[in-house]
Amino acid sequence: MPTRELMVDELGSGERLDVWLSREVEGLSRSAAQRLVASGSVLLNGAACVGKSCRLALGDRVLAMLPDDEGSAGQSSLAPADIPLDVRYEEGGVVVLSKQAGLVCHPSPGHEDDTLANALVARYGAAHLGMLQGEERPGIVHRLDRDTTGLMLCARTDEAQGALQDLIRLRELDRRYAVLVQGYVAPETGLIDVGIARSRRDRQRMVASDGERAREAITTFTTLERFEAGARDDGYSLLECHLYTGRTHQIRVHMAHINHPVVGDPVYGQGDARKNLGLARQFLHSWRLSFENPETAERLSFADSLPEDLADVLVELEDRSLGRTQRGALLVPALLGDATALREVVDLGLAGEVDRV
Repeated sequence: MPTRELMVDELGSGERLDVWLSREVEGLSRSAAQRLVASGSVLLNGAACVGKSCRLALGDRVLAMLPDDEGSAGQSSLAPADIPLDVRYEEGGVVVLSKQAGLVCHPSPGHEDDTLANALVARYGAAHLGMLQGEERPGIVHRLDRDTTGLMLCARTDEAQGALQDLIRLRELDRRYAVLVQGYVAPETGLIDVGIARSRRDRQRMVASDGERAREAITTFTTLERFEAGARDDGYSLLECHLYTGRTHQIRVHMAHINHPVVGDPVYGQGDARKNLGLARQFLHSWRLSFENPETAERLSFADSLPEDLADVLVELEDRSLGRTQRGALLVPALLGDATALREVVDLGLAGEVDRV
């Protein structure tokens, strides 16, 4: 049984032991970390700490006695679920799909057997999915919020899963999101470099913070189109956001932080339904992915136009447009489903020129 000896830094101070351990040990799921702690397999400063309330302090030493596969169960026990998947690419261990709104990525309270992970088990079989994220997250490489749509990566082998996660860590996976926000965004481009931490008041919310508990979070954006103010709103701006890190709710938190919350966001947005243009979810869509397939070294590029509910919002706003930026002139037609524009965007991604207009 392999062991890992770790020291708690400033970011871990005050965190629960199992939560911290699942983040620090690659491939160890939250549930697996909880089982290790409960079984006495984790020592805190030389003593077992089996309670869930165990909190860490700066400088604490943690000795974890891990399973031989460091948390991977080898095969998921999740029940398969007959949920349709819009798969765009399958080659070796690499899968690219477009996630629909309302689909949770992996089991959580209230969603035990109706998640993307369950759908992956149904499609590929539990024995044919990467398990580095733990038995509750078979095939999952990264996550999208339940009501965020669009492109995401999955993996059918441990090797592919690890290699794809490395692309994210090394910032070699180019992820672009289409976002409609409240208000007039004046800059053509912008950088938001503000850490994100979990709220102390509401554990379901994240907050922008420069405190010691915050984790680095970097988002850049390019303005594509602006829409004039109406009688009941301050106008809108369509942005393309580029993630350099992947924190929980990152874009939604960062946009709210600069006082341009995402339209329709039920957590960080504006509660006035009239300002949300009839949307029952956030206007946030993962629309472009570009990366090198780690198994074949082939450059891959994908573009996914907006789903109908989000496209309808842009059509509704058309008469209020203040004009598209130079970049918006290329990207907005692709977002709205123009086949020629989509092909051009994909080709730019294949050439590694995703930022060139």
